[in-house]
Amino acid sequence: MSFPRRERRRLILASASPRRRELLAQSGVEFEVIPPSPQAECGLCTGESPPEMVLRLARAKCMDVVPRVQSRAEQVPLAVLGCDTVAVCCGQVLGKPRDRQDAARMLRLLSGREHFVFSGVCLHLLPEGHTELALDKTALKMDPLTQEQIEEYLDTGLWEGKAGAFGLQDRPGWLHIVQGSESNVVGLPLERVLPLLRRWGVLPSGPQEPSTEGG
Repeated sequence: MSFPRRERRRLILASASPRRRELLAQSGVEFEVIPPSPQAECGLCTGESPPEMVLRLARAKCMDVVPRVQSRAEQVPLAVLGCDTVAVCCGQVLGKPRDRQDAARMLRLLSGREHFVFSGVCLHLLPEGHTELALDKTALKMDPLTQEQIEEYLDTGLWEGKAGAFGLQDRPGWLHIVQGSESNVVGLPLERVLPLLRRWGVLPSGPQEPSTEGG
């Protein structure tokens, strides 16, 4: 499916995440940030798998912002990008921790174990009304952590607002990618997002996308 384009499509990021902003900016993408309302984000529904959850939430965040910018698409074509990320360990879905105690629980669960990070991506085109979804998965393993290491990390506050209470960039060496995308772990799977942006005219056609293999 394709649509005629009058000019370069402008991107709106439906996220308050500074890490997603950084990843897009480092990729040379020009964009505007409009965070979705808190009501657009809720937890796991009954019988829903982690992939289904992140795709649903990515779409909900995206579509929460769409009505606010729809009238602007009469002047210039737009693309609204939503994303959601969760960690999954031992069958438990680890979203953003509620507080320090919840973060400590997540870190004890992750300690010494392999786990997975899932991200769902939603790109909605205006004025066409076309929506595309994408999913990414990364396998990781965390080193065994002592209680002292956990408490020291919690003292930094870096766990706040992060799925699984931990960011790959927070303590280099603690977390190792077994397979998949590093950018997915940080919060935005560029290997899925950049091809979408090129396909729909947000970015010009460019060189080959980065590899999805991590190490």
